[in-house]
Amino acid sequence: MKIDIDTRMVTLIGTPLKQSFAARMQNAAYAAAGINMLYFYTEADSEHLGAIIEGVRRMPSFAGCAVTKPNKVRVLKYLDELDPLCAKMGACNTVVKAEDGRLIGYNTDGMGFLRSMTEEAHFSLRGASIFCLGAGGAGRAICSIAAHSGARKVYIADVDAESGRALAADVNRRFAPVAEFISAGDYAKLPECELVVNATGIGMGATVGRSPLDAAHLSPEQFCYDTCYNPGRTKFLQDAQARGCRVMNGLGMSLYQGAVQIELWTGREAPVEVMRQELMDILAERA
Repeated sequence: MKIDIDTRMVTLIGTPLKQSFAARMQNAAYAAAGINMLYFYTEADSEHLGAIIEGVRRMPSFAGCAVTKPNKVRVLKYLDELDPLCAKMGACNTVVKAEDGRLIGYNTDGMGFLRSMTEEAHFSLRGASIFCLGAGGAGRAICSIAAHSGARKVYIADVDAESGRALAADVNRRFAPVAEFISAGDYAKLPECELVVNATGIGMGATVGRSPLDAAHLSPEQFCYDTCYNPGRTKFLQDAQARGCRVMNGLGMSLYQGAVQIELWTGREAPVEVMRQELMDILAERA
């Protein structure tokens, strides 16, 4: 792309970022839509976060920034305003710089999950019971947006009981009293759930070939979702599919959270299919 005096900038702040596909996906979208914007990486932890955010505020070329671990909570204190959903979630992954220079925080992670479920799976979270394995960042986004969207019940299972209980308490306090912590390995509530989510990260990286759940506990009428999309079919999804379950990986969640970011930064509709193709090309290259 051509960079000139009118090019707007956004940067992803976090560490590590080597595994991120975001820059290629975002820049492909800007090129396709004719938007003069550049997305790039700033690998940094919390030590220099305040200075970087101040730079985003002061430099006219910046439209905002994206934020990932370990900075999604720590960034809140540097912002001027929070979108209501972001405030309830207590974490921010997107910062938009308003025309007057104010920095406004949003969280598009949960919206990415919601859009992937509604627009691609045609699955409504309203009235549904959900069994979420994992209480980390992805689990927090999913459980929060589920409660926000009218889920009937959200069961949260995690080997770290403290984290699981804390997330359940946060969801109940900030959204709706629908969350309940379940000890890891306790599947008594699983049969009543329409949606089963793997948000543990088990099945990717060093844990490829492993699943957090024995598929014998699944029923064919359940929908199984894995936040991982590399590999595209984790053992969890393979096992679920063999049981007759509908399955989906996390590519749509990543895709749509990025699309919402673009819409927030530019006020333009994101070219979703271009972004999807770019993600698929990256996955094919790394296979």
